[in-house]
Amino acid sequence: MQTEESTRGRAGYRFLDHTADVYVEARGASLEEAFEYAALATMEVMTDTGKVAPAIERSIEIEAEDRGSLLYKWLEELIAEFDISGVVYSRFHVTGIEEAEGTLRLKAVAAGEELDPERHDQRTGVKAVTYHMMEVEEQGDGYTLRFVLDV
Repeated sequence: MQTEESTRGRAGYRFLDHTADVYVEARGASLEEAFEYAALATMEVMTDTGKVAPAIERSIEIEAEDRGSLLYKWLEELIAEFDISGVVYSRFHVTGIEEAEGTLRLKAVAAGEELDPERHDQRTGVKAVTYHMMEVEEQGDGYTLRFVLDV
């Protein structure tokens, strides 16, 4: 895969070197923004998200016991949606990540459309997100997420 980077100030994502799969680093001023860039990077592996219209909106709610599991379930949901219905997303708005009674809950809206081979480049298929090398780091100026996509 060609090395790409998408940034807006310190926030964004980039693809890191990895021998077989795709290793991603996503950054954001907030945990929500970092999760948005993680999702965008995942979709960017599959297609050029710049050509994907936000025609379909989907509300998503995910629960997990920790930040790593929440990231895993978030990306797994988006990959599964593509596998099941062929929908690729180009815009993500994580409206909140809240903790209650020891559980984290993510609420988000994803916007995209069905993959159209005539208009959308088909890049690398993503089989799954993995826990291998997964990190969720909080720094003074934001959050950095690192994860591997099995392709």
